[in-house]
Amino acid sequence: MSLQKDLPTRVAPETQITSPERQIEQLQQQVEELQRQLLIAQKMSSVGQLASSITHEFNNILTTTINYAKMGLRHKDPATREKCFNRILSAGQRAAKITTGMLAYARSKGDRKDALDLAQVVGDVLVLCEKDLQMNRVKLQLDVMGHPLCEVNVSHVQQVILNLVVNARQAMNGGGMLFVRVAMSDDGQMGEISVRDTGSGIPADKLPKIFEPFYTTKEADDRGQGGTGLGLSFCRDVIEAHKGRLRVESTVGQGTTFTLKLPLAAPASGRKSA
Repeated sequence: MSLQKDLPTRVAPETQITSPERQIEQLQQQVEELQRQLLIAQKMSSVGQLASSITHEFNNILTTTINYAKMGLRHKDPATREKCFNRILSAGQRAAKITTGMLAYARSKGDRKDALDLAQVVGDVLVLCEKDLQMNRVKLQLDVMGHPLCEVNVSHVQQVILNLVVNARQAMNGGGMLFVRVAMSDDGQMGEISVRDTGSGIPADKLPKIFEPFYTTKEADDRGQGGTGLGLSFCRDVIEAHKGRLRVESTVGQGTTFTLKLPLAAPASGRKSA
């Protein structure tokens, strides 16, 4: 009689074979996640480009507040104290305006869209850029020709505007004029925002390529700003996702104009509640 016990038979685990359909689904999920991460990186990059100028402006606001508070404590006459209070109030209101703009820009609502006044959307962005433009000797002219109400993802559209403004400033090395205009389109069917600079312009042979990912006409500066080739590609994708249009006109030596058009929001009665 054999004392050897029967050894258990080792069965190879089933090989899990992923179907082509499942592989495609997984790749699509990975692409969507990478796009989400790229969006966050773009936003952080834009904020980083303005961090120095915003910090500088807040320092000026604090200096103003402290100096006038000291003056108000030293002087007892009502006229001087009223002047000090008014200057402190003005500085505080300026700080609040910048903070409100930063919060509006940083706040993410996912894919949610709201019916918003484009003039207000643009204004919240420009308040963040004003000091940066001043430090780079760029004068800003804002023309509000109307208040088109468009259904937009405010975070995404504000990022587009900020990208265009920063690009315009970088194209005006040494200073220039930046013209931002908000209006209804000529046919009255869309809201329109244009950003025009008096910078170096873009050569005609490069103009058709500027919306391609990773294509850039400029080198990154010593602070690492510019040169990634992702900003305009992102702008185009956002506007197209809104069923809008983005066009560019440029003349070497004279400047560049970007114009984005967004469909007007549906009347309030036909709009879904948020």
